[in-house]
Amino acid sequence: MSGYGLEEKYHLSTILEKNLKKKNFDVSVINASVSGDTTSGGLNRLNWLLEKRKIDIVILCLGANDMLRGIKPSIIKKNLNKILETLQNKKVNILLAGMLSQESLGEEYKSKFDNIYPELAKKFQISFLPFLLDGVALNPELNLNDGKHPNPKGVNRISENLEKKLIYLLRK
Repeated sequence: MSGYGLEEKYHLSTILEKNLKKKNFDVSVINASVSGDTTSGGLNRLNWLLEKRKIDIVILCLGANDMLRGIKPSIIKKNLNKILETLQNKKVNILLAGMLSQESLGEEYKSKFDNIYPELAKKFQISFLPFLLDGVALNPELNLNDGKHPNPKGVNRISENLEKKLIYLLRK
């Protein structure tokens, strides 16, 4: 998550790193996201990112912007599949954070989109958080006025959700 509309001190990467350090994990969390990013944008930047630094764990949480643009689930899945293949070939641990489709896109779209993440997690045998925005989505107290992007309280909730899965990977 890029931290849309928030000061850097409230970005997910900042909060997540701070919380993990409080739990005695020596980590550096890099925000490699871009506001409005899609799976194709993430795929296009992936090799550049992996060449720039040594990365042990990637939290992959792309696809929401694809869904909001109505991109076909088959294309989203293909892009995510390629990202996951590349990461596994580079021996990077992965936490796949899933998303859920808006119901307004129709039952068929929702079904296809919502199945992308669990299917890929199973195929690649990777850590999986079923819904990145669990407890945050559609909660006005945890989102900015646009109703789509988390506010600082929402970011804290997302960080808590991710920490549970990340701690397992960090102890591997």
